[in-house]
Amino acid sequence: MDTTFEKFLRSGINLAPVGIEHHKDQASYFCTPKGASILGWAGVDGIHFCFIRGFGTMVFSVNPMDSAPNYVHPLAKNFADFLRLLLACGHEAALEQAWMWDESQFEAFLRENPVTLEQQQTLSEISEKLKLSPMERPWAYINALQSAFDYSKIPYTEDYYDIADVPAESTLPDWNVYFDANFWGHQGRDRAGKEIRLDQQFDWAGYHWVIPAVYSCSKGLVVDFCMQVDSEKIRKHMEKWNLNWESDSPRELTQDQQMQMEWDDPLHFYFNSSLTLNEKGLKMTHGCAVSFNPCLPDGMINELEAKWVIDYYGLDSSYGWVIYRNAFPWSSKRRPEIKSLTLTMEQQSERLPGPHFKVHAPGDSFTFIHPISQKAHTLTVQEIEQQTISQNSFASAHWVYPTHYIAMSYTISPEPAQDIALFDCNEGDRPVEVAPKENSFQSIASNACLVGVIGSADDPTAIVFGADVQDKLHAACSSLHFDPVRDDIEWHLVFYVKQFDDASFTLI
Repeated sequence: MDTTFEKFLRSGINLAPVGIEHHKDQASYFCTPKGASILGWAGVDGIHFCFIRGFGTMVFSVNPMDSAPNYVHPLAKNFADFLRLLLACGHEAALEQAWMWDESQFEAFLRENPVTLEQQQTLSEISEKLKLSPMERPWAYINALQSAFDYSKIPYTEDYYDIADVPAESTLPDWNVYFDANFWGHQGRDRAGKEIRLDQQFDWAGYHWVIPAVYSCSKGLVVDFCMQVDSEKIRKHMEKWNLNWESDSPRELTQDQQMQMEWDDPLHFYFNSSLTLNEKGLKMTHGCAVSFNPCLPDGMINELEAKWVIDYYGLDSSYGWVIYRNAFPWSSKRRPEIKSLTLTMEQQSERLPGPHFKVHAPGDSFTFIHPISQKAHTLTVQEIEQQTISQNSFASAHWVYPTHYIAMSYTISPEPAQDIALFDCNEGDRPVEVAPKENSFQSIASNACLVGVIGSADDPTAIVFGADVQDKLHAACSSLHFDPVRDDIEWHLVFYVKQFDDASFTLI
């Protein structure tokens, strides 16, 4: 399931002010695609928005009042982009009608329908809670998506073909794997890769892995990684975090809870992979993934592509699966003969929330236990002071940004083997719009990004308290505020951890 969509469901954001209402009744129209999962309704003419099984997290609009065959149009590649389009336009109406306008008509509609105060409040909530910014050139984005989209692949019910009087077409694709494609479609004229069956299996990082095949393409090698996940672990995770996607009152999580939930999620695991082909290294350049959750209730989203993979490779559907498709360019201009192939797997660092604490002055310290090594570490403050950043740093004539923050340098003893980051628990003050551009909308960010450099060649050297002078000096900056920060900052430790060693496996 789309990560942004999961966060949206838990956020409690109401999209009704921007034209998308939630209905318990999931009644569909004759032109509602087969396998649609409805996100919301426009409230007029039966217009609704949905995901469609077989198209991943792409968002579509459906308008029963349009004429055949223009009932359904893709609006966004994923739910995050859909929200970014709303941030840019302020309402669903422009998005739903974009397919029949040129760019000047689209922009004219936005000018004639400025964002209301209620809509702006909703858009600011989206930006703040989901950390999203408005889509640049929304019409160009939608037009490019719709121009490249194969409308013949949209699956419909028999009612559609009867009422719209169009011939039914087969929607199940042939099994082809391309170097520059993903699970949801392929563009271009390159040929599908040659399948090389491996049926290799191994255990690593607490999971059972299946690599059923690789695909030799003109540009490189494509590998399908199938990660098997115990269904009982998925069920317990959903129960622990009350992941009831149909609830009218989604549970809103704190940042710590969100981070912990992702850490606990058995379907959430990221890794890097590399290959050694005929004793030459191949590095991955791009990839994609789909997941299958056997514990989702009927009617909820399971990507059809994941089911196709399960069926094609004969995987056990009583388990959960995450299927990663990674691409590795050839190291030479010619496609080599594959004589030997070795895979190396490396876990990516993942975030784990740590304790909160306050410090007041240089020399103050805080002791914590690392959650993986279980070793005690002591953080000692070296410098802590009020600082400001210039308004010119933000390069915006229409917004006034907060400029006050607390800068702190510190050491950790002993230095941990894995990375640790420090964040302010307070999100800070939001920028204020002072001279809005006519007939446009810019979302209000929750806080401004600040990269602080503590100390310079002209500053005195910090005195290191309670630690060896060889200790590494770290820096942290609080969130930004309009007034000097008078209260003690509550800091939040975040651990970036790897639990598993790298491992190599012979595939051929």
